[in-house]
Amino acid sequence: MTTEPPITDQGSTHSKEDVNINNNASKPGGIRSGARKSLPSPLTSARSNAAADNRNMRRIIAEDPEWSLATVPLLTELSVTHIVNNFAEHPKLDELLPKYKSKVLEKISTNLPLKVIAHLVSDEGYWQRCCKSRWQVCDVSKYAGSWKRMFFERHLEHIIEHFVPETTDPTQLSETLPLASPYIKQLNIKQLLPPVKEELSKQVEDVSDAGSDAGLDGPSMDHFEFSLVTQKLPYLQELRITYGVQDCGMNFEWNLFQFTSRDCLLLSKCIKSCRSLKIFQLHRSKVDDDKVRVFIAHNLDHPSLQELDLSHNMIGDSGARAVGKFLNGHCILKKVDLCNNRIRSSGAAAIGHALSKNTTLKHLNIRLNRLGDEGGQSLCRALVKNTTLEELNIGSNELTEPTAAIMAQVVISNITLRRVNLSCNRLGPDGGKQLQEGMEENKTILELDLRLTEVGQESEYCINQILKKNQERERELKLIEKEKSSLDR
Repeated sequence: MTTEPPITDQGSTHSKEDVNINNNASKPGGIRSGARKSLPSPLTSARSNAAADNRNMRRIIAEDPEWSLATVPLLTELSVTHIVNNFAEHPKLDELLPKYKSKVLEKISTNLPLKVIAHLVSDEGYWQRCCKSRWQVCDVSKYAGSWKRMFFERHLEHIIEHFVPETTDPTQLSETLPLASPYIKQLNIKQLLPPVKEELSKQVEDVSDAGSDAGLDGPSMDHFEFSLVTQKLPYLQELRITYGVQDCGMNFEWNLFQFTSRDCLLLSKCIKSCRSLKIFQLHRSKVDDDKVRVFIAHNLDHPSLQELDLSHNMIGDSGARAVGKFLNGHCILKKVDLCNNRIRSSGAAAIGHALSKNTTLKHLNIRLNRLGDEGGQSLCRALVKNTTLEELNIGSNELTEPTAAIMAQVVISNITLRRVNLSCNRLGPDGGKQLQEGMEENKTILELDLRLTEVGQESEYCINQILKKNQERERELKLIEKEKSSLDR
């Protein structure tokens, strides 16, 4: 490094008068009020102050091209950087002041081991970064606004959905459960992989295509055992499961969608032991009558189950009778969904008999079944006695005018029903007129779905006008209740 000597002006001089004035100005008294003040010239000032003249500044030529005159970082910044770079080995967070803690949380990696950050980091901003770096779609409203809960629930779901029995190493699952358990409240399992087994040798050479499609040429496929998980999740309240494989493509086999008897037994015992569970959904899993009976036999007295969803399965009349027994028991079910099954008139009669005695159920969906008028009338007669059901969906059940006649009596006497769906049933003009007459005496039903029922435009228009009056009355009652509650406060 070389330096150039400062450039100086040898001919510059200062007068004695200027020196005296400067000396007097530096004294406590300063210059007397009567003394003449002289302003220094810019040239003289620049010569007296070498730093003010660019020509007098030293120029440094650095031999190191990376050398810079930039200010050295603050010690606090260096410390924050060191903590961030070594966070995995030496996590330091609670010991820091809030302003430095926020800086560390903004910079630490989203790929740190869960055993380091699971219980240490509670900042929602950090978990938001973790979620968005891993998944493209992140709807935090489904997780009560908690990013941390979203991360752990979706992380555990991913482990279960890609767990292959007898093949996958359970170490990751066993290590994740203790870390995730305080934050897991719901699980939505969209697929379950069967174990990888060699196909049994065919004893018969000529096997029909139907036999192959039925999956009779493969082994029994038992899936993931949920008792390994639910026993370590004390706060689990919602569990949704689908036995099947997503995106199987050209590797499709019926065995991939087989809900075995052993699966049903283990799952039933698991639900029974999960005392905190409130919502259970098992749909699109080929659940038949035998499996429903096994499940309900184990959970007749479940203390907390409030919603049961068995939609899109293969449940018939025998399974419906088991559901009716469930509703007659000591359960506290508030919602039952049996949409898209194979329930006929006798199964509907069993459910109707249970409804006439049940005092907890508020929502019943039995859409897309095969009730017929006999089954529809059984349900409607039960609603004349029932005083708790608020929503009923019996659309697409081959119902006609006789069912509409009984429903007209229901809307006259029942004061708890709020929403009724009769869509996609051929009720006909006569059924529409009877419903219109019944609705003229009703003041509580807010929705009555009559799409594709052939009730006639006039009847449908009159019913809609009655519904609007009921909705307006409901709004007024809510406003009055709100005003009363505000006055009581």
